[in-house]
Amino acid sequence: MSQGRKLVIVESPAKARKIQGYLGDDYEVEASVGHIRDLPQPSEMPADMKKGPYGKFAVDVDNGFDPYYEVYGDKKKKVAELKRALKDADELYLATDEDREGEAIAWHLIEALKPKVPVKRMVFHEITREAILRALENTRDLDAHLVDAQETRRILDRLYGYEVSPVLWRKVRQGLSAGRVQSVATRLVVERERERMAFVPAEYWDVTGTFGLADRTATDAGNAFGARLVQLDGARVASGRDFDDRGRLKPGAARDGVAQLGEDAAREVVAGLEGADFTVRSLETKPYTRRPAAPFTTSTLQQEASRKLRMSSRQTMRTAQSLYENGYITYMRTDSPALSAEAVDAARRQAAELYGTEFVPDKARLYASKNKGAQEAHEAIRPAGDSFRTPAQVARELSGDQFKLYELVWKRTVASQMADAKGSTASVRLGAALRTDGRDAVFAASGTVITFRGFLAAYEESSDTDRYAEDSLGAAGSAGKGDEARLPQMAEGDALTGSDLTADGHSTSAPPRYTEASLVKALEERGIGRPSTYASTISVIQDRGYVLTRGQALVPSWLAFAVIRLLEEHFERLVDYDFTAAMEADLDAIAAGDKDRVEWLTRFYFGQDGENAVEGLRHLVQDLGDIDARDINSVPIGEGLQLRVGRYGPYVEDLTVEVKEGENPPRASVPDDVAPDELTVAKARELLAAGADDGRVLGTDPSTGYPIIAKAGRYGPYVTEQLPEPEFEEGLSAAALKRAKAALPKPRTGSLLKTMTLESVTLDDALQLLSLPRVVGTDPESGTEITAQNGRYGPYLKKGTDSRTLPSEEAMFTVTLEEALELYKQPKRGRGATAAPPLRELGDDPTSGKPIVVKDGRFGAYVTDGETNRTLPRDTTPESITPEQAIELLAEKRAQGPKKKPARKPAAKKPAAKKPAAKKSPAK
Repeated sequence: MSQGRKLVIVESPAKARKIQGYLGDDYEVEASVGHIRDLPQPSEMPADMKKGPYGKFAVDVDNGFDPYYEVYGDKKKKVAELKRALKDADELYLATDEDREGEAIAWHLIEALKPKVPVKRMVFHEITREAILRALENTRDLDAHLVDAQETRRILDRLYGYEVSPVLWRKVRQGLSAGRVQSVATRLVVERERERMAFVPAEYWDVTGTFGLADRTATDAGNAFGARLVQLDGARVASGRDFDDRGRLKPGAARDGVAQLGEDAAREVVAGLEGADFTVRSLETKPYTRRPAAPFTTSTLQQEASRKLRMSSRQTMRTAQSLYENGYITYMRTDSPALSAEAVDAARRQAAELYGTEFVPDKARLYASKNKGAQEAHEAIRPAGDSFRTPAQVARELSGDQFKLYELVWKRTVASQMADAKGSTASVRLGAALRTDGRDAVFAASGTVITFRGFLAAYEESSDTDRYAEDSLGAAGSAGKGDEARLPQMAEGDALTGSDLTADGHSTSAPPRYTEASLVKALEERGIGRPSTYASTISVIQDRGYVLTRGQALVPSWLAFAVIRLLEEHFERLVDYDFTAAMEADLDAIAAGDKDRVEWLTRFYFGQDGENAVEGLRHLVQDLGDIDARDINSVPIGEGLQLRVGRYGPYVEDLTVEVKEGENPPRASVPDDVAPDELTVAKARELLAAGADDGRVLGTDPSTGYPIIAKAGRYGPYVTEQLPEPEFEEGLSAAALKRAKAALPKPRTGSLLKTMTLESVTLDDALQLLSLPRVVGTDPESGTEITAQNGRYGPYLKKGTDSRTLPSEEAMFTVTLEEALELYKQPKRGRGATAAPPLRELGDDPTSGKPIVVKDGRFGAYVTDGETNRTLPRDTTPESITPEQAIELLAEKRAQGPKKKPARKPAAKKPAAKKPAAKKSPAK
């Protein structure tokens, strides 16, 4: 190796390849492929460590919260490679991301590699040649405070999860988890659903009409506009905003004498205004100015991508990561909306070129974060470089989600430096006296005319759905954000004609469920968590089954209700919004060097006595045996009905029915598609009635003599045989009785085919379903029996542990052994799949030299070169994946090697390096 060789370490292979091209032969750029060390699971620690102070958390809480780190098993080979590369280097540049997590990765690399050469911290927020060369000239030392903050966060999450999650296992269900941010996010979603469950709709009516100038010779005589009744005989007419969630007029509206129109009253107004003479009562015109939105931060990018592109937070962040690593946008984890001077110049220059100089203001726009703790990455998310490439210039390089997201970032950035939109807003009030009783009716309308589009020529920010959309005055009546509606030229006293007067009934809307966009916004507004972690937080609460999606809406499961109730009643402080936000502020203070890590963790875990006494986490989780698990898992529905969260899912039971001791009250499973706010008393009784139904008797099985019935179940309609009631010996103990019941034969059951219904299924159909699984034959080569059966994902063949999807439900009863053997000769595919060409072709793999294709597999789409397969990440689609991503995924899979069972560790093992009491920044 030549003299002066420098080793640069980044996180990802894609980033390494890009930077290597900028630095030349004097630099060797390697990737750590993310984190290399972490706190191990206590059960996986060496035997001698399990018995010591690190045994419970892999953290010694009694000695300065000292963490015990181990190199990931699949990263040991990578660390060895980095150590070999470091032997031949004269300098080490740590070029991980410029945030707390990136700083911690750099520190872990130093701890694992133990470099004996000068170490420099190299930071940049975009991967362009100019940015990389500038970073080389402006290196710094490792920031020990940022490392402290990230370590505190990691230890905090370990303590929180390991102390609280076991409580959930004992009182709710095994396998659940609690977390500092995930539990609070779940609570937000559950509280919104509680509001919807308690919501009582209010009925109210309004009157709308179409109006125009009576003078048919006027310039705008043909320009009709819509208006809504806003005042009747001096009293303001109620709209949806005037009612609370209990269906009552809000105190202020009631105190002010707001008139709530019923159907009869609204129709009386319509009848009374028939042929009435309307006049303009007042007309007000104001200038209209609208400023562009600030450039994207992590949070606003996730919100806008959700609204405009229907992308999940996880999908947005993964796509943004790919754009960043390939040099298209700046770093995507940032709290700051500020732009560098170079970016401001680039945006202004491009806006002038594309839209004209009049679309660019005289002075550059400056944006600052409203978040005092903003610290992550120092500049907004924008197109990379000192001059921006337009979407048209990158269209051939990007595909699918990547192009859409780049275009969104580009538009937002350019628009942020453009001129205000200008126009005028006119508000008119018009009225007439009812011809029937003389009451005065006042209507209102407003309209906005945009005379200069300004930044709107490039981009307009979206907003969440308005709960009170029904209160708008119609297309011409109430111009919403960005809408243009023009009123005719008129003056006070002008005569108007009224037509199409209509009485309309409305019902107030329940509080809208959170979407990913609005949940991200709510978390950020409360100062909970970090925007860079919101994507993973939302993914976790979905993966745990706490939150389900219905379209864009986030719907909490009943399991989430039980978990949140337990946390609220027994760990109230841990799910308190202000307390969680305060923890985040404290982590910011540790990052700034204003708080001590050990002191803060000591106060959080052990508590504090004295004037500012605080109960610590350790005390909170002690003596919780008095938690009534049955009560925690129960939710009253009303009228003696309650929902229970059971081991196999939620069910309703009727507590008003008297039952014998030891028997259960009437119960019925709650289908997964019934949201919590939809489980009303009426719905619960409907489910109980269906559950109590003994089913339709289809006849008797001639081979057994048992009745065959068709019933409705949680997972759909099915048929089953009715076995005779068992008889048990008298005097059996409870345990013996339980064993005897467990040993009883189970009735055969079979789900109805898609072509069958409970009303139409016959005895012959049922007997055919109960005959499954059907033996098709025996494989002549292996001697293994092949059966046809119905499963959760449809009909399939089974041969030992090997299965193949059948083309139809009918094939379960007709497939022959020859046909089955032919199916087994074909490569294994996903559910219901048939032979199909690759979804995409991505060129040749540089390692194997073989073509890379995207295929559809049993567990989803995957990339393969014929030798190595890698399932696509959850939020990468066959349409959006690039050749570079595919090459990187296959390279990572090869690096992992074949999965092996972990070897038994020796009884004694030298402990892995522990975090020293005091860290020293490496020499520059």
